[in-house]
Amino acid sequence: MSKDPGAKASANKMWGGRFSVSPAEIMEEINASIGFDKRLATQDIRGSKAHAQMLAAAGIITKEDAKRIIAGLEQILGEVDRGEMVWSRALEDVHMNVESRLKDAIGEPAGRLHTARSRNDQVATDFRLWVRDRIDDLDAALAELQLALARKADSHAATVMPGFTHLQPAQPVTFGHHLLAYVEMIGRDRGRLGDARARLNECPLGAAALAGTSFPIDRHATADALGFDRPTANSLDSVSDRDFALETLAAASICGMHLSRLAEEIVIWVTPQFGFIKLSDRFTTGSSIMPQKRNPDAAELSRAKVGRIAGGFQSLLMVMKGLPLAYSKDMQEDKEVTFDALDSLGLAVAAMAGMVEDMEPNADAMRGAAGRGYSTATDLADWLVRELKLPFRDAHHVTGRVVALAEGRGVELEALSLDDLKSIDPRFRRDALDVLSVDNSVKSRTSYGGTAPQNVRKMARGWLRKLEKAAAKA
Repeated sequence: MSKDPGAKASANKMWGGRFSVSPAEIMEEINASIGFDKRLATQDIRGSKAHAQMLAAAGIITKEDAKRIIAGLEQILGEVDRGEMVWSRALEDVHMNVESRLKDAIGEPAGRLHTARSRNDQVATDFRLWVRDRIDDLDAALAELQLALARKADSHAATVMPGFTHLQPAQPVTFGHHLLAYVEMIGRDRGRLGDARARLNECPLGAAALAGTSFPIDRHATADALGFDRPTANSLDSVSDRDFALETLAAASICGMHLSRLAEEIVIWVTPQFGFIKLSDRFTTGSSIMPQKRNPDAAELSRAKVGRIAGGFQSLLMVMKGLPLAYSKDMQEDKEVTFDALDSLGLAVAAMAGMVEDMEPNADAMRGAAGRGYSTATDLADWLVRELKLPFRDAHHVTGRVVALAEGRGVELEALSLDDLKSIDPRFRRDALDVLSVDNSVKSRTSYGGTAPQNVRKMARGWLRKLEKAAAKA
């Protein structure tokens, strides 16, 4: 187990002899980042191992020193994993804490590790590695959410429900079709995160403080060792770029917005007024005073997370907007907001996947609501165009008069008789009554991407094959 290095550090700062006194307490308070950037420890050690290996291969340090450094770093990684690492605020950040612990563990060779690098390129590398890891985690979680939605969609490809515009009944759709809309949205979210990952996958290590280094380092070797596609091409940009975090947060904000929309619909659907779905006790809570309550708290909290996610994006954007090249201490503010935003998104994705699997639709309530609000009026207008060759605007006018008749009688369109339709336009025939059925309405929507059950089953099963195949390869 490591010992607390704080006392020694307060008298002899890691950056050497330039400063003769310890910083004021308030300076230490605003300057220290170890409280949050210790989350980068795994990535920091991974980067340091690659750097040590490269230094030895280039003949900059001896192979024996590299071997001892790597063994020491492995020891520290074990301490971190077991929760045994003692973190010192006096050492400011994760980089100095790891380096100080390495010196305690292996002695003099630890001081050779920082050759040909700076904390500037070190933190830029660590942060890229961390964001890349989180993108991979999020992609896997989003794929699980897509699977849950696609499975439910396949099971309910023919379960009729109202489709809405302006939250008013519009046209009948199926529950499966509605859920597949979110599968498509999340597919685009995964694409945006994948694009961000591809662009961030360049390695800043070796850019040093801002100008590169005079040592004969091999930046391609360290990039390859850390799984990057290539080293970054400009040393100034390498240490001052946080586009990768901004782009990831932007993609995360859009994804969080999509989850919030689904969460809002779940909140609406579980109300007694709608009664479209039921959530079990696993994803609902009660009231401290009203014993009848079953509150959709998981959905509400998922709906709220987008505020923190989008807030993180806006916060980092404001941090970066006026910074001259290259590194400024302002950029220490990049991590907390990114950590919090991506943690929030990961939690919301997991909660949403659980709710989708858990929710049980009330098919009778959905079908009953689908027939209200004159939702098959467009089908009647289409019949007039198709069968009587009316221009659509004329058909729209005729259908509007039919709706007004039903509304005046306080009935739905399906309750009207042929004589009722003929009172509006004598050219109506008996087969016009068939299109007023919500079941016939959804069956007729066979255009590509439409809500016909046969379409929904095909789309759902296509997604399932694609997602299950990808999961099997993972």
